Amino acid sequence: MGMFAALDSSASGAKVSRIWLDAISDNVANVNTVRPFEEEPFRARLVVAQSYENGDDRGAQVAGIVTSGEEAALVWDPDNPYADQDGATAGMVRRPVVDLSVEMTNMLIAQRSYQANLSVMDRVRDAYKSALSIGVK
Repeated sequence: MGMFAALDSSASGAKVSRIWLDAISDNVANVNTVRPFEEEPFRARLVVAQSYENGDDRGAQVAGIVTSGEEAALVWDPDNPYADQDGATAGMVRRPVVDLSVEMTNMLIAQRSYQANLSVMDRVRDAYKSALSIGVK
């Protein structure tokens, strides 16, 4: 294991948390985004993280970003310019597939993960500084 393995590992975890926070902020920003009825509604982006190990190098990485597979809710809103004009769904609007309470919970988890990784980086840096100062007078 390399000398800076703990630093590299926590840095990779912080990077995953940052990407997760970016996806969450995009989801929250689009919680009320309505598109024309014929178009696919906005779907929440979900970050898939995985651990990796390559020799002495270990950490976390983003394996991919997927979209929510849930069905979009139809809401009666005939005054909306994007409401369907024809057929059995006339006056209906497709809502985005974003659950604000889930996004806020995920935001707290991602934020705490980011903070924990930065805290580890601070502790590692302090330990390295202490080790370097041994014997220096």
